[in-house]
Amino acid sequence: MDAVDTVLVDLSTQSPRLLASLRSPWDGALRDRMRSYAAGQPLDATAHAALDTDVGEFFASAIRSLLTEAPIPPGRIKAIGCHGQTVAHAPSGTPAVTLQLGDASIIAERTGITTINDFRRRDMAAGGQGAPLAPALHNALMRDEREHRVVLNLGGIANITVLPAQRDLPATGFDTGPANCLMDLWAAQHISAPYDDGGAWADSAPAEARLLTRMLADPYFALAPPKSTGTQYFSSHWLDSVLSAFPGLPAAEIQATLLALTVTTVTDAIRRHAPNTERVLVCGGGVHNTALMRQLASLLERPVESSRNVGLDPDWMEATAFAWLAQQTLAGQPGNLPAVTGSSGPRILGAIHHA
Repeated sequence: MDAVDTVLVDLSTQSPRLLASLRSPWDGALRDRMRSYAAGQPLDATAHAALDTDVGEFFASAIRSLLTEAPIPPGRIKAIGCHGQTVAHAPSGTPAVTLQLGDASIIAERTGITTINDFRRRDMAAGGQGAPLAPALHNALMRDEREHRVVLNLGGIANITVLPAQRDLPATGFDTGPANCLMDLWAAQHISAPYDDGGAWADSAPAEARLLTRMLADPYFALAPPKSTGTQYFSSHWLDSVLSAFPGLPAAEIQATLLALTVTTVTDAIRRHAPNTERVLVCGGGVHNTALMRQLASLLERPVESSRNVGLDPDWMEATAFAWLAQQTLAGQPGNLPAVTGSSGPRILGAIHHA
């Protein structure tokens, strides 16, 4: 919940062309309301509806701001794909649930552009995890019959997409666990920064082995895929619970251990589920964490590099994915990969709100 990423993408060619992009930091009061809701603060039906509307208005404002700088007129834009802001994701619960805020009717009305949202719930209705969904884009654009690849997304949560060189083998993938969410949370609390720039703070201290072992004992890491998680699980409550058994640890050592947690869980996932990987292509904000990238390359002992090296901007991959998913919806084509989400089959995702 740091910012809204908005992109204008030309999907008329084989590889998407990024025409414009904008990162709009959340209004502080609105972000606090969402974080409180996601953390479990109860809301009555009216307050929930008001929050959904306010988030939709913010999305619409961010889109309009992008369009003022766009190189093409709004009338040429086919559709908006809006993932929404997740405040709940429990795909293994009874019942399985997920919730993304942001009223798409507001977006369509304010922009005059057809808007597609609610991408996750159809996959979950078909028995899937509803996530991750970006692997469908990775499979369509980044597969290469000359090498076995893994696409590693390092956002708040880390997920991998396994792309075998053999075309007859399906792409697979899952959420490995936290990427930046816990490190960002700890940095905000202790160095008054939204993130640990380049991983320099984590690099200043050693990881604490006993704490790392305790973190790795969380049952999520032992689950077999398909699986997905979110910042509602790997949250401040999760971190406080783990740290309660380790009073007095220096804050920098905890940051170093959180970085080691990301490195270890990603590395274990790739070794176990993609042992033939020849190259790891990284997208998401974690690509800028020098310490994280260095440690991943050291442990994996194979190239770990930015997705920019294959022509896809690592900072805008997720936003591009939902533009692509919106195109799939309008074309009546599936947007999920059953081998990734665990759904009973391919499904057309998303709800269409016509302009």
